[in-house]
Amino acid sequence: MTGPARVPDSEYRDRVATTQAGMAREGRDALLLTTDADIRYVTGFLTRFWESPTRPWFVIVPATGDPVAVIPSIGANLMGQSWIDDIRTWRAPDYTDDGIGLLADALRDVTGTGEKVAVPSGRETHVRMPLADWERLQRALPDRLFTDDAGVMRGTRMVKSPLEIDLIREACAVADRAFDRVHEIAQAGTPLAEVFRRFQMLCLEEGADWVPYLAGGAGPGGYGDVISPATTAPLVAGDVLMLDTGLMRDGYFCDFDRNYSVGEPSRAVQDAHATLIDATRASFECLRPGATAAEAFHAMDRLLTKGGAGTDGGRLGHGLGMSLTEPPSLIAADDTVLQPGMVLTLEPGIETGPGRIMVHEENVVVTETGAEWLSTPQGDPIRQLPA
Repeated sequence: MTGPARVPDSEYRDRVATTQAGMAREGRDALLLTTDADIRYVTGFLTRFWESPTRPWFVIVPATGDPVAVIPSIGANLMGQSWIDDIRTWRAPDYTDDGIGLLADALRDVTGTGEKVAVPSGRETHVRMPLADWERLQRALPDRLFTDDAGVMRGTRMVKSPLEIDLIREACAVADRAFDRVHEIAQAGTPLAEVFRRFQMLCLEEGADWVPYLAGGAGPGGYGDVISPATTAPLVAGDVLMLDTGLMRDGYFCDFDRNYSVGEPSRAVQDAHATLIDATRASFECLRPGATAAEAFHAMDRLLTKGGAGTDGGRLGHGLGMSLTEPPSLIAADDTVLQPGMVLTLEPGIETGPGRIMVHEENVVVTETGAEWLSTPQGDPIRQLPA
């Protein structure tokens, strides 16, 4: 099978059944999937070939029955190892018809005149195909109605199965072990770019399949942002180093960070770190079925900004799973009701001075009775590196 060897076909069948129940509820007759995580969610098709933008990939979830894969022939062998039986291929890239004719035929097979072909269309979605081909597909099927999926995939993917939660927990354990070894690779005088490179090596040594995302920063008393690439500037005593990893294991991400003081931390850094830890714990304590994403935000914001609506970073956490970031967003405007099985990051941030911030992040899962840590929660005081 494709995907993690421990994921049985029954898991994918359950996901499709849940998706089809949502489609029936919303009056959708077929669901067209075009992105890595959505296609992987229903098929187990795990490949890094998505890094190439040349070839489009399509999977159709019909109202009943198994999905249909319409894919470039280069992926036939791998998709053939999955539970999907109906696999239709073309030689790609084809500058005349890059799978659109084949896709239109497949949609005719699973839908009737006047029926609705849905695509995920809400926040954090996109259609992964050339706009010209998207228009061509609609012209080829003038008697079908192309519409949004009414949030069906969003709702289905937000609630993780016990197996998915275990896979995310294992990814977190890999990152935990790597973070515990940062003292081996970072000290005063080490260029930040070298820290980034060597930390990715630690993640791989500890069991990551790959490290698609690594961000962070370093600076006196804090850092300027959490998205810049590493520079060759060496760490110096008094710096705060932050590493934020989104490593992947068995098709699932973790996403959390750790802060380190190079040498003895200042009182301001100690206090800021303690506030971040307190904010994370406060949000964790409010997590329960029936609470909202906004409540999780406010639990942190009350400590960070005294209710001032958060930092310039916007949200204070998000969903997590097959994608590094998923819905919901922990912001004041997100009223998503939390359910057991939702995996979230808690990510408070605080200003430590002009142009300086500190950010902390943990991974958790909502349970029937509250919440559970997936990353090993960081305590106080801040970790120290040799000066």
